[in-house]
Amino acid sequence: MYRSPPGARGFFIAIGLLGGALLLATLAGLLLYWALQAAFPRPLEAAYPGYLVLIFALLVLLPLLVFLGRRVPYLTDWYYLLPAIAFLLAFTVFPIFLTVYYSFTNYTGLRNGKPDRSTETAVVQVEDRSLVLEGEAYPLLRCDRPDCAGQPLEITSRTQRARVVAERAQGEVVLLTAPPPFTPSLVYKINDYQFVGFQNYVEIFSRAGSVLLPVLVWNLIFAAGAVVVGAVPGLVLGLILSNKNLAFRGFYRTALIISWAIPAVISVQIFTAMLNVQFGPINRLLGLLGAYPVPWLTDPEWFKVSALLISLWLSFPYWMTATLGALSTIPEDVYEAARIDGASGWQTLTGITLPLLRQPFIPLILGSFAFNFNNFSLIYLMGPQPGVEGRPSTAQAGDILITWAYKTAFQADGGQAYGLGGAISVLIFLLTVFISLINFRFTGALREVR
Repeated sequence: MYRSPPGARGFFIAIGLLGGALLLATLAGLLLYWALQAAFPRPLEAAYPGYLVLIFALLVLLPLLVFLGRRVPYLTDWYYLLPAIAFLLAFTVFPIFLTVYYSFTNYTGLRNGKPDRSTETAVVQVEDRSLVLEGEAYPLLRCDRPDCAGQPLEITSRTQRARVVAERAQGEVVLLTAPPPFTPSLVYKINDYQFVGFQNYVEIFSRAGSVLLPVLVWNLIFAAGAVVVGAVPGLVLGLILSNKNLAFRGFYRTALIISWAIPAVISVQIFTAMLNVQFGPINRLLGLLGAYPVPWLTDPEWFKVSALLISLWLSFPYWMTATLGALSTIPEDVYEAARIDGASGWQTLTGITLPLLRQPFIPLILGSFAFNFNNFSLIYLMGPQPGVEGRPSTAQAGDILITWAYKTAFQADGGQAYGLGGAISVLIFLLTVFISLINFRFTGALREVR
């Protein structure tokens, strides 16, 4: 029987070889796909499907794994991790690197590195490095500069496309930096993006007083408040329902867990309707009692209160269940000894139950804080938010960091500022790592590994 090297060394060797095999197979799949396109060109409107890359990669990966299994025999025991590693690389590692890369660029929905099809212009004649167009280059291609100097372009024929760079343009003639690799029939402007260094981060911190700090402070308050409003009622209900003498205890447990069983998207939508200022049943009930309607979703501060109320409904069953589970681990002999010693119910609660619940509750509290710190669905599903003077529409009254990043990247008044959204996401990532390290410190997870 072949054994892997002991400790972390064997783990990293196995993961490194499997990850390298996947990357090598992917690269080989891309090269084979490009070779197929070059050897047997097809019209651009009927190009080869992209999934051929995966098929080619799989055909390369299988013999590569057989080879590795013979050269490193213990590696075959790790092959069951291949699907997990592939998904981890594709849907976690690659997006992280892409987000970090975009955070240092001015990548937007307009500057996306793709050709602008609205600038399609016919090429009348090709003379060495010069393209003669059907009209004046600047108005047709809408270059960033009047002379089109340094403008990236895409040229196409019926079966080929390539990217070139304009050296300058004068009238109908565009002079390229190098001769085109084929005779093109059409040319397009490329909406290019540039590397801007720390410009996105500078923009974020330059508005720290009006955007970043208020959003961050509310984010921390929301995360901590969501833990408190969920944990305290859940703890109280768990303590009550742990009483074996309580009548209909099973019915109460079932009824109180219903809100946890309902999908959050449905619960948030229902609460949003109930909290409607004009037509919501909650304000109608307040009106019957003689109170003025409360602007739950139209006032900045009441919107935040509404978010915490919805979080209460969504989270208290979790804490109730966690409390019941933790209470079941406390030996009955401890309570029996307390009764023999004459301890009252309050003394038993404060001297036995709560201290014994503290240890299992610490990781749950920290984990819940980290979850609510990035609780995108609740804030986003609450719909339009009241604005705050001096803030952009992407960072309104109830927005937390993750919704601010999403709106910046995918809405941003139609601009889709992916670079700026990526920079905000990197800051969120660093904050989340910091919270996780605190979690590890309190729970002793890293000490256990060592």
